[in-house]
Amino acid sequence: MPSYHRFQSGETVMGRWPGSSLYYEVQVLGYDGKTHLYTVIYKDGTELELKDSDLTSLALFRQTSGRSRSRSRSRSPGRPRRSRSRSPARTSRRSSSRTTEVRKERIKDSLEIRLTPLVMRHENNSNSKPEKKEENNTAKITPTVVEEKKEAEAENQGGGRYNLRRRKDQGDGKAVELEKKTEIETESLTTKPPAPIKTADLEFGGRVGVFLLMLLLPSAILALLLLCGQKDASLQSFPLELPASESLWDWEVFGIVLLWLLFQAALSLIPVGKVVEGMPLSNGKTLKYRINGFYAFVVTTAAVAAAVHQEVDFSYIHTHFLQFYTSALLIATVVSIYLFIRSRWAAKDELAPGGNSGYFIYDFFMGRELNPRIKSFDIKFFCEMRPGLMGWVLINFSMLLAEMKQQNLESPSPAMLLVNIFQLLWVADGLWHEEKLLTMMDIVYDGFGFMLTFGDLAFVPFTFTCQAYYLVSHPNELSVFWIGTLVTMQGIGYYIFRKANSQKFAFRKNPSDPALSYLKTIPTATGKSLIVSGLWGFVRHPNYLGDIMMGLAWSLPCGFNHLIPYFYLIYLITLLVHRNARDQRQCRNKYGSAWEEYCKAVPYRIFPGIY
Repeated sequence: MPSYHRFQSGETVMGRWPGSSLYYEVQVLGYDGKTHLYTVIYKDGTELELKDSDLTSLALFRQTSGRSRSRSRSRSPGRPRRSRSRSPARTSRRSSSRTTEVRKERIKDSLEIRLTPLVMRHENNSNSKPEKKEENNTAKITPTVVEEKKEAEAENQGGGRYNLRRRKDQGDGKAVELEKKTEIETESLTTKPPAPIKTADLEFGGRVGVFLLMLLLPSAILALLLLCGQKDASLQSFPLELPASESLWDWEVFGIVLLWLLFQAALSLIPVGKVVEGMPLSNGKTLKYRINGFYAFVVTTAAVAAAVHQEVDFSYIHTHFLQFYTSALLIATVVSIYLFIRSRWAAKDELAPGGNSGYFIYDFFMGRELNPRIKSFDIKFFCEMRPGLMGWVLINFSMLLAEMKQQNLESPSPAMLLVNIFQLLWVADGLWHEEKLLTMMDIVYDGFGFMLTFGDLAFVPFTFTCQAYYLVSHPNELSVFWIGTLVTMQGIGYYIFRKANSQKFAFRKNPSDPALSYLKTIPTATGKSLIVSGLWGFVRHPNYLGDIMMGLAWSLPCGFNHLIPYFYLIYLITLLVHRNARDQRQCRNKYGSAWEEYCKAVPYRIFPGIY
């Protein structure tokens, strides 16, 4: 990459849309000497970063396209077509060549160019409907020339490719295509997407921030568990000394955690449930996933019931809770190291857009590889839902048994029952709608590194259970009024959460569905639309609002004596506000003026009237 740059700020040039051969008129906003990228803005307000090779001057573009039109007009429109009664004396080679030339011209004259940008990452409520294989091309062929294209390909036995040229000037904002300068090598109908560029926008405070997170997060969870297990769970009573080593590690517990992971992995490989395609990736591929999480959950429940019948003491989990946590932490760390090492051999187009900075600590935390797989076993998809969420339910159940044992109860307390039921329904619902996970930011955009591995295997099962763990040593009585209030809050939160997510998923899958015709939308330059009515017209993230309401309903049964049981709620709000900021930035860059229009139509992000 040269140290100089050809175009200056404010200059109007032609910019290629990423992942295609389509050129638009853009204005240069600036140039970054470190990344060697130009920041440009399209006429609809969309801002993107483009390489020098993706830009060309207006004069060169018009000169090249002018030559293309001249060559087209110089050909006689009255040139005879291929004769059906070919003379035996006519050579086959010459006739085939002439016929191929004519048919190529007819194909080129009939091509209609349309913008089909690649889906790069998941956004809040945009339509990200996967295209059919035939629609992944940058050029759309009209039905009248499909058969001619097939015949021409058959006659072009050498596997030659057709060279597309722009059909005619479409005016400002219309897609056009440059013709190659060489007339020997021609351009393919399908353009190979460019390899991901080096990550320049570092999140979570960059290298220093992620290093501190890797140190503080495991320590913070350990402190949370120590406080929840104490009689006095106030922050002022935090123990100044670490517990004994035997209370933190046990090989038997480590073996149990390892067996749990292997058991869930085996269930995920059972050929039960449908196989679906994920969202299109930046390299144009779509991965297949087997959706059988709910079936695995049913089998796991049956296995636990059988163990209870055999009088297996699940309160053992409560007694050795710290050891279970440190075992899960060690496994998450080892898996993260394995993922980082194997990413060194991953293809460039398989790397995550946010984990390719070149900084060891940052990339280890964020994850370099987007979808690491061992044959058909998708490591990230498995960890996202299976061991952590099902482990969450199992730990809650063990806390229920431990409360009855420790408090000498014949039946669980109402507070413990509510926490178990509310969270059980949330997990069961997530596994039932497992397919919807494929549109989430974690799967579509984030790499699989320490951040997600630690979150899935250690953070989720050992912090989301803090309410149940707290109630074992700190029972709380609930009145009938409070029980009714909490059930109502949980019901409303769940309705908002599920309705918003289902509506978003259905719109992405098929925006033309008649069942969604009542929704008002704002079109964007990428060909997608943003919903501005219903729950998505109430706030920009109604699913976040519903999730927070449910989190409050899970924490309130613990009472108001200590702040520790509200850790999950505090964490959830912090996470969703941060995720909203990430989403806001990505959507503004991707949708430009359409996103600004959407923000005016829906001014509040999560909390109506507040934020």
